[in-house]
Amino acid sequence: TNGIVIARHDDRIFAGGIAPPAEKFVNGAEHDDKAADEGSKLFTSMNCDGCHGGGAVGAVGPSLTDGRWRYGGADADIYRSIAEGRPRGMPSFGGVLQPPMLWQLVAYIKSLEAPKDVPTESWTDSGAPAPRDSGTGPLH
Repeated sequence: TNGIVIARHDDRIFAGGIAPPAEKFVNGAEHDDKAADEGSKLFTSMNCDGCHGGGAVGAVGPSLTDGRWRYGGADADIYRSIAEGRPRGMPSFGGVLQPPMLWQLVAYIKSLEAPKDVPTESWTDSGAPAPRDSGTGPLH
């Protein structure tokens, strides 16, 4: 019931130069604490924290804990982002990580607590944060 189909996207950056397979996968790690722990280790070993920061709170890449998802926050959406990559910098890891490992990363990300204070940003079509308002009105 949680299966998704991974599509090939030749406009993506493939980690290790290996494109992900186009197959159907099923999430076997949903609500699995051990899988989330393994996903935490993968997050570090695959250098995800290099872009998303330690604890996935955001750095060069966006926070994965603030509940704001440009491409969707459902398990399947997160899986696709990791497996297929996304424009403007997110590499595709579907060619170098097996589906169970990808689901472990999803389990880890879904296990993270949201920060108590989430800064407000407005995103432009280019993917860059829009200029902040002076504090006297709504964001542009």
